[in-house]
Amino acid sequence: MASRPKIDFKPFAAPGTGTVALIAGEDLALGEHARAVAESAGLERAADTAGFTGATGSLTHFPPAESGFGSVVCVAAASKSEAIGDAHDATMALGGRILAIAGEPKGSLTVLAETADGPMDAESCAALAAGMLLRAYRFDAYQAAKDDDGKAKGKGKSKRKAQLAIAIQCADPTAARKAFKAASGVADGVMLARDLVNEPANVLGPVEFAKRAAKLEALGVEIEVLGIKEMTKLGMRALLGVGQGSERDSRLVVMRWRGTKARGVKPVAFVGKGVVFDTGGISIKPSASMEDMKGDMAGAACVTGLMHALAARKAKVDAIGVIGLVENMPDGRAQRPGDIVKAMSGTTIEIINTDAEGRLVLADALHYTIDRFKPQFVVNLATLTGAIMIALGNQYAGMFCNDDDLSGKLSQAGFDTGERVWRMPLGQAYDKQIESKFADIKNTGGRLAGSITAAQFLKRFVGDTPWAHLDIAGTAMSSPKTDISQGWASGFGVRLLDRMVADHYER
Repeated sequence: MASRPKIDFKPFAAPGTGTVALIAGEDLALGEHARAVAESAGLERAADTAGFTGATGSLTHFPPAESGFGSVVCVAAASKSEAIGDAHDATMALGGRILAIAGEPKGSLTVLAETADGPMDAESCAALAAGMLLRAYRFDAYQAAKDDDGKAKGKGKSKRKAQLAIAIQCADPTAARKAFKAASGVADGVMLARDLVNEPANVLGPVEFAKRAAKLEALGVEIEVLGIKEMTKLGMRALLGVGQGSERDSRLVVMRWRGTKARGVKPVAFVGKGVVFDTGGISIKPSASMEDMKGDMAGAACVTGLMHALAARKAKVDAIGVIGLVENMPDGRAQRPGDIVKAMSGTTIEIINTDAEGRLVLADALHYTIDRFKPQFVVNLATLTGAIMIALGNQYAGMFCNDDDLSGKLSQAGFDTGERVWRMPLGQAYDKQIESKFADIKNTGGRLAGSITAAQFLKRFVGDTPWAHLDIAGTAMSSPKTDISQGWASGFGVRLLDRMVADHYER
């Protein structure tokens, strides 16, 4: 992966050589320290010539050598097109924008963390830095280093570029460092989720994924890994049926973060679909873009990244993360359309389409989580249906929820972080589409309302527990690029759920 920038916080001082970034308001309004830099570098004249007012956009200025500055980047404090509603996350986006405009310069980058209203507080400085981390993320572990002309240099894995040193000048460096410790923990959770989704399936199978998740023990997360024997004993035949056509054994990973000593408080729970590769099984997919199905475990990746985030920032909450890890392959042992399996809950399921496999994994994972941990609520995430992309495109994740309070909290967290969700309908009328002639239910209701009938299927396995299903098929991979996400995998859901926990469930 690309080299991680080295970020530190320092008091305001003369920036010296290297690239300097300033934050401008309308009419080129600058903070006290930024004005001094602007005057020394002759920035006002350059801004006037370029027509830059600070209302939107940016300006890069190369002052005379005698000024002492290598280059000065001036960035508008807010973009009119910014789609994030919360000031903290708008600041994170600003950090990403600054790094993009500065062009990840060689050597050093100094950012003056102040606006015309004065110096940024510690939390805003931390958000600015976290945005830079997320913007700098690259997945290049399998690419050879390239020269300036784009030609490969040598053989083997990509050689990391020299680490970029970023100094964020601010009013209280000590407080900013403390705030950044938590903010960078969340950013690292997002990048962990991205790494997992980006990894090729030949490298990341169910067993390897489980080992990656187990590394969270270093942060104090309790890890339990269930294999074929344990899941068979529990009766998880819906989950196991999906993976029985693969040579790679399935796994169920339980992650627990005990961040509070409060007694009698039920945990919060998150469940992720982890199909490490989905051929569709016997109902095999078309070959076009099948390579993208290495990302069919983005729900499990998000849950793993979220558990990292909660543990890294020492969240005062008891949280459970459960991920079902399987590979859906079409060999002689694979389940067939027409097969009937019994889920852990006792519900029998007729397999109509083996490519509707994620809901089978989640059926057992959800029942297991609720039955064992009795959580306050459970949120599951899955790249579940292409139908949700037809409905919502890549801008929103589909949210299906049986509880208005939980739905409201998720919607607000989505608005605040820019990881937006849109509530979709549930209703008994849709149950008719998943009625089976031979079993309790069937695993697909056909083309019409495909994402809704998938949610209705999952609803059968949660009982009265407050529950939300997030269909992230359009937002977790191949989603639009943003100021803080430039790659194929976005890490969608980590910041969303971390924010909801922080706002409502920590003690």
